[in-house]
Order: sequence, then structure tokens, then C-alpha cells
Amino acid sequence: MNISRFYMPPLALMGPGSLKDAVKEIVTIGFKKVLIVTDADLVKIKLVDRLTDLLDENKIECVIYDGVHPNPTVNDVNEGLQVLHENACDLIISFGGGSPHDAAKGIALLATNGGDIRDYEGLNKSAQPQFPLICVNTTAGTASEMTIFSIITDEERHVKMALVDQHFTPLMGVNDPELMAAMPKSLTAATGMDALTHAVEAYVSTAATPITDACALKAIELIANYLKRAVDDGNDMEARDMMSYAEFMAGMAFNNASLGYVHAMAHQLGGMYDLPHGVCNAILLPHVQAYNSTEANDRLKDIAKAMGQDDAIKAIQQLSESIGIPAGLEQLGVKEEDFTTLATNALNDACSATNPVQGSIDDVIGIYRQAM
Repeated sequence: MNISRFYMPPLALMGPGSLKDAVKEIVTIGFKKVLIVTDADLVKIKLVDRLTDLLDENKIECVIYDGVHPNPTVNDVNEGLQVLHENACDLIISFGGGSPHDAAKGIALLATNGGDIRDYEGLNKSAQPQFPLICVNTTAGTASEMTIFSIITDEERHVKMALVDQHFTPLMGVNDPELMAAMPKSLTAATGMDALTHAVEAYVSTAATPITDACALKAIELIANYLKRAVDDGNDMEARDMMSYAEFMAGMAFNNASLGYVHAMAHQLGGMYDLPHGVCNAILLPHVQAYNSTEANDRLKDIAKAMGQDDAIKAIQQLSESIGIPAGLEQLGVKEEDFTTLATNALNDACSATNPVQGSIDDVIGIYRQAM
């Protein structure tokens, strides 16, 4: 019998107002100076002020690094690491969506293990636990606040590196839906479809377990019921809260069952064209599952049932269309002449290993073509 490992943070705080409880935990542990890793937009709209104000009230110093790009790069990690060292912080808090979280994980890992972040591409390459890290979510999608995954773009190779390391697990993940109300419709839609992709890929994964199955199916059900509501009205706190639970459960599923060709292929699109990850996932998801149906048809029937439909692939397409996701990759500027490079790199991506159907470069090219 195979041994299953189940990774998640020691503490996860969920629900409206949970950011305040997170700062109380920071005080209790005794951290004194925090590096906040975020992006310039969240600083500009003053959402980061909600965190810094609470830290100030509790006499905890903070320094902000807001240079993280939408697809975080090797340079983002290096710059953030320099700020950490220069200011002698004893805790990192990433504030935002998957991009700040992934960059912060890279910073935290290098802070204790040294070297270059490229050294850690692949599975469990680090020797030491990372620097203390707490992740505060402002979107409901990536689940990077609780996973062992970090996706960093190597800007020299134009490749998104999948780093999968047990030492990436944060000390705490925080999902306060009050922080998510300010997110625009397009971002809510893209991140929600990212969460759906996590759940679907985990459910059809060759590494799925009864625990990951339960998490994945409940996440799919919640997303089917609440994503469109969250997109239509960002102040719908019930929808925001339920999407927070959905993305976290989807994270619990894929954090331990891994993913598949959707993510392997989407990573390449992001690396080559700097495209939004959730949108790429949403476009690819039905086409990859159609390809997987020869081996995963029974599981796709379960997914359809969780979405309240008879056909999982149609249900996914209908949900995408209803929230304004583009219909095909051609609308994003993807070029057919790049398919061979994209497909080759996708098959080398760590996420491809647990796809239920293992195909050739020509098979993956065919999926890209179908998704155009």
C-alpha cells in the first residue's frame, strides 16, 4: 500500500475579520519586525493599510516590498530577499494573491537555504525549513497561502518554474473575505476558475486519495454555487466567504494529490506570453478533461454531479462563459508556431506527472490547438 503525505499550515484562519486574529497570533508568538511582500496595486488602493494599521496598533515594525509582478520572477525573489536582509526582519507576511505568496515563498526558502531560486525547481530540493512565513489572501483562487507549491518565472528562459517543496508550507494561512471585496470582476472570475481547476485536476489525478477526493468535490460544489455570485457582486460576503472555503479545500486537494496537464500547459503560456494564470487554466480545463475522459470518465461524472449538471465538460464551459472568461487562447495572442516549444516544456513540468493520461508532444500540441 502506498504511503500518503498530507501537507497544510499548522493554523488556518477563515472568515470575516480573521486578519485581526492573525495579528493577535503574531503578537503571541513574539515576532517584532515584519517584511510585507505584496504588489504595487494593493499598496495603491490602500488595501495593505488594513494590515499595516493593525501591526502599528500592536507595536510591530514593518517594511514593505511591493515589487512583485503578476507572474513573479527570479528578480522579484532576489530583490525581496535583499530587502529582508537589509532590514533584519524576523517574519515575512505575504499579502495578496498567488503572486505575492509565491514570491514570498521563494524569498523565505532562499533566506535559510541560500543559492539561487532556480536551484529549487522540481520536487523537494531544499534541505532546511524556510524563514517564518504567514500568507494573507486577498483573492480566492490560488491556495498558495497553504500549499507546498511556488511558481516562479525565469525571465531569461521565458519559463514558469514549478517548485514543489514541503518546506514551502506557511506557518499560517489567512482567508478574510472582507479583504476580497475590492477585487475586480475579472480577477474574481480568473482566480475562481483557478480554484476550480485545482479541484478538478486533483480529483482526476493518479495520486488522489479519499481525503483529497472529499476536499475536491466539496470545493467544486461550492464554486459552482458561489463563483458567479462573487463575480456579479463583490460585496456579497456569503459568496466571498464560501469561495474562500472552496479555494482552500481545492488547495488541500491538489497540495496532496498534485495536478495535471492543465497546469503544466498553463505554466508555459504564462512563462512565454506573461498571461494571467487563471484565465489560461479556465480555457484549457475543458479541453484537457476531454482528452482525459478515456481514463477518467467515471470521475468526470462525479464532477458533473457536484456541479449540478449531467456533463462536466459542458458545465465547466458554461460557468466560464457566464463569468466572462475568453473562449480561446487565440484571443490571448497565443501563436501556433510556439506549440512545439510549449508542449515540450509542459511535459517537463512537474505537474504533468499525475495527469491520468500520459501523452506525447503531439497529443499536447493537439490540446493547445483545440483550445485556440
